[in-house]
Amino acid sequence: MAAGWPPQRHTSLASLNPRGGEGELRARACSATARSGAGDAAAERARPGLRVGAAPPAAGAAAAKEERIVVLETENAALHLKLAERFKQDLKSLRSFAFELSKKFQRQSQTYLYQILTAVQGIQLQNEAMQIFQIKAFDLEQSLQEVTERYEKEKQKRRALHNSLVELRGNIRVHCRIRPLLPFDTTGHSISQDRQRTFSEKVAHAADDETVLVKCSRPGHTSINKTFQFERVYNASESQDTVFADVAPLLTSLLDGYNVCIMAYGQTGSGKTYTMLGPQLEENFPFSTEDESELGIIPRATQEVFRLISEKPSGSYWVEVSVVEVYNNEIFDLLAKDSCGKVFGVKRDVVTTREGKSDVPLLTHETVENASEVLHLVSKSLQLRVRHPTLVHAHSSRSHLVVTLTITTVDSGENFGTSWEEEQTSQRLNKEVSCTFPQKMRDNKSTSSSRPSSPAQLEATEKMKQVKTRLQLVDLAGSECVGMSGVTGAALRETSFINRSLSALADVLGAIAEQRSHVPYRNSKLTHLLQDSVGGDAKLLVMLCISPDQKYLTESMQSLGFGTRARQVQRGQVKKKNFPVPSKAK
Repeated sequence: MAAGWPPQRHTSLASLNPRGGEGELRARACSATARSGAGDAAAERARPGLRVGAAPPAAGAAAAKEERIVVLETENAALHLKLAERFKQDLKSLRSFAFELSKKFQRQSQTYLYQILTAVQGIQLQNEAMQIFQIKAFDLEQSLQEVTERYEKEKQKRRALHNSLVELRGNIRVHCRIRPLLPFDTTGHSISQDRQRTFSEKVAHAADDETVLVKCSRPGHTSINKTFQFERVYNASESQDTVFADVAPLLTSLLDGYNVCIMAYGQTGSGKTYTMLGPQLEENFPFSTEDESELGIIPRATQEVFRLISEKPSGSYWVEVSVVEVYNNEIFDLLAKDSCGKVFGVKRDVVTTREGKSDVPLLTHETVENASEVLHLVSKSLQLRVRHPTLVHAHSSRSHLVVTLTITTVDSGENFGTSWEEEQTSQRLNKEVSCTFPQKMRDNKSTSSSRPSSPAQLEATEKMKQVKTRLQLVDLAGSECVGMSGVTGAALRETSFINRSLSALADVLGAIAEQRSHVPYRNSKLTHLLQDSVGGDAKLLVMLCISPDQKYLTESMQSLGFGTRARQVQRGQVKKKNFPVPSKAK
């Protein structure tokens, strides 16, 4: 079978074409059938013994082979016919499926295209709306900026006019600083349960840069909001830089011939020492220059004074510094030295001169040439300052600190104004010359001044025109409620003196505001020492420091009331110190 199997050249797939090969397949199938019949007849004749003269066996084998081939061709043709029918049906189904798929694809394509177009239109509308919104926002921003600029200009004009009015009336400038809530605000103290119920609740806020809003509430009563107006109000987030920026203009007046005093007032733990000096460090309280942004008013004012002096002609100014504390109604000189040169506090007294000015005899004045020397002396003095821990503040200052910078302006020229009368000139000049070397003239062993005092220099000094102005930087001790602070013994006595001296200060301001004939400066060493600043010709700035916590509400209200009364004081226009003119006799 394998040897005689012919090649399948008539059964290729090309013949399965349903269009041209179907009839041919059918014809080939009929031909194969006919040939099969003829083969059967030949086979009958080939059988042995049936007919005389039958073909030989070889011829019979060939006929059988031919018959087999015909049968296979017939089967092959029939199989191809079935495959052709099946292929036709599958092709028809495939064509139908492709048509449906194409229609579905077109429908989905149209749907997606419509959605895309709708989305694009929506995006375009949104972009147009966004552009319109941006234009309106830009217009509003420009309008807001213009209004803000006009507001700032008007506010500056109003503030300038207000400052001019303050200058004319001699009013006291009052700034208020609200400190943030601190960790010790949340710690338990030995206070009443009624006050403990509202720990760490902020009741004092800066409504704007000139208004303090305080929420006053009591159990069973409706909450009442009270407002206090000051020249400047600082909220809890404003920095030391911002505070000093409003203080710095006063220092320019110092070199223009005006005395200046800046004092911090408030309850204990309200941030007075931080505002005046900076962060309180561990023991020696040194001034750290690593983070200058934390420095307080005293180191910054010192630096600013020497910066202003550096812009003036060389040798026309010199600066002296003194540091005192008022502790238990006694004045202590914190720069005084013993025989070994060691600094220790020496008790001093305050007197009133014939001119009606306050003076501390034998007070140590150290001549300084730069801010670093001043801060070094102040740092050493702070080591002697009395501090005592209380339940309210772990580093509570128990004394009033007064740092005084005395600036002497010297000029030997001839072209200065003459504002004093002839008969006062000679006496004033002699007083200024004697004050130039106060300790040298009293005691050669004193350390009050480091300048030489040779006869030639004294003679030259007498020929000079001098004006002395003072910058007093005061860190007052904090008022205390004994029930809050929990002090006993010596600390309780300190609290009594602190509160009495602050009450005396309030009494002095009240007497000045009411224009009484007698002002009780001598009721306290503090008010006697600050007589020239509070009631004299100094530009005075009071920095109120308050806590926002509910439990300190009473103390905060007392401080705000003090500041309000201080703003009402009218002392008359502050006088400028001019250069005296030598008398005609000289």
